[in-house]
Amino acid sequence: MNSSRNSSGGRHQGKKGPQKSSNNKSEGTRKFSSNSKSKGFKKTSDRDGEKDSKNFSNKRFDSNKKFASKERETSKPKPTTQKSEEDGIRLNKYISNAGICSRREADVFINAGSAMVNGKIITEMGYKVKPTDEVKFDGSLINPEKKRYVLLNKPKNFITTMDDDRGRKTVMELIANASKERIYPVGRLDRNTTGLLLFTNDGEMAKKLTHPKSGIQKLYHASLDKKLAMSDLQKIAEGFMMEDRRVIVDEISYILNEPKSEIGVKIHSGRNRIVRKIFEHFNYSVVKLDRVLFAGLTKKDLPRGHWRHLTEMEINTLKML
Repeated sequence: MNSSRNSSGGRHQGKKGPQKSSNNKSEGTRKFSSNSKSKGFKKTSDRDGEKDSKNFSNKRFDSNKKFASKERETSKPKPTTQKSEEDGIRLNKYISNAGICSRREADVFINAGSAMVNGKIITEMGYKVKPTDEVKFDGSLINPEKKRYVLLNKPKNFITTMDDDRGRKTVMELIANASKERIYPVGRLDRNTTGLLLFTNDGEMAKKLTHPKSGIQKLYHASLDKKLAMSDLQKIAEGFMMEDRRVIVDEISYILNEPKSEIGVKIHSGRNRIVRKIFEHFNYSVVKLDRVLFAGLTKKDLPRGHWRHLTEMEINTLKML
């Protein structure tokens, strides 16, 4: 869980330092490089970051500041009577609160017919939106909450759920101070799996990142109970049948300068516990499993048990996937 000193720095979106969410020590992380037809891994530290090798990803993310104009204060006198919240808020403010654009830019879009309330296009300036209204922008349903995107390096022994009736530790405890808005995990990591887990209140983004057709890639480091035979590695690389379905991994390899029980797997399948099931199918047990890359996001400068907000550049890149 984040300490009080993290709650102030972790509330604002933008390029921030990682926020500590537990007392776990910083972990050693790993990088993948080539071996035979597959591609292997090279060990690095979290300080150095989880940089993708050229063999695995050509994407690099840089910070990028987004500039938005601020709406000028008007000189109109305030009304003498206080309006009730039931009267709603101006449509341009509603759109701005949804994180789409500034109020001034929203006025331009409203005038162009981009906003719809309860199925009707609204072009009236100053139109008030009530709490029960359904508002769409360019055909998509929007929410007045500001969109938040938080990346966590999940420790072991935390389950990916909003709450647990058995009293077990949940990932929500780790990001409790990350956002005043209610955010949700995108996908799942089982209790014993560590690594990258994204949280957001952007429903459309979450749906896209978890839909099988999106083909979002994830990179895992698996530690097995014994050496992985080259013949089995090749079978996994070529694809095989499991549970009456064909399993295809994008890449698999031994980790460079590590025992043959240390394996890197890049995969886009969203099937539950798929990496563990792959090795179990060939009679190996996964002792440790760590997700080191998710949708192009890495663990660079993000130690185990810490979280951070995504940068504007990272958010824009996710939207283009």
